[in-house]
Amino acid sequence: MNNLSDNLLSVTGMVIKQEPSGEFDRRVVILTKEKGKISVFAKGARRQNSILSAATNPFAFGRFTLFAGRSAYSLREAFIDDYFEGMRSDITMAYYGMYFLEIADYYSRENSDDADLLRLLYQGVRVLENPIHSLKFTRAVFEIKAIQLNGELPYPDEKRYAPGVVKAINFIIESPVNKVFSFKLSEDSENELISFAKEVSDFTFDKKFTSLLLID
Repeated sequence: MNNLSDNLLSVTGMVIKQEPSGEFDRRVVILTKEKGKISVFAKGARRQNSILSAATNPFAFGRFTLFAGRSAYSLREAFIDDYFEGMRSDITMAYYGMYFLEIADYYSRENSDDADLLRLLYQGVRVLENPIHSLKFTRAVFEIKAIQLNGELPYPDEKRYAPGVVKAINFIIESPVNKVFSFKLSEDSENELISFAKEVSDFTFDKKFTSLLLID
């Protein structure tokens, strides 16, 4: 007979979706370093004084202790490193953040190696909260890197884009995810990069993300 501890699992990740389940519970989707995308039930998380309430909100990033049942995971406890409250409190930033969550949900799979996608999501949300670029520029870099991680990024047409823009796209492709936001462009080149990202995204994504209706 297995001990209870044999069914406990600790994962690092970010909550990317949340929905009610029953009267007081929540079902959340967490993008994890260890297991890819997983669905988790949080019993009582909708109760006013639940210790799991804040930890099951979108963008919550940290360590989650799960109980692996026969057909589902349930959340036992969470140690949250960042709730990204500053980003969430700004409605425009929050919409961009929700878009990043939707892309992460779109590309992630259960029991897959999505560690780089998780790192990109974490870095992208951090840059939104502590902006070093315009929101549109940050979005463009995120889109390009996410598409490249999934192996779908076409090489830019060097006849259409300035050499500096092509160089920037190559930098995004070749850089680890924690470095992709660490460059700057002139205003004209930034607009070209944004145009490239939009064109590639419109061609690549076969769904319309809800949050885009609030951004575009």
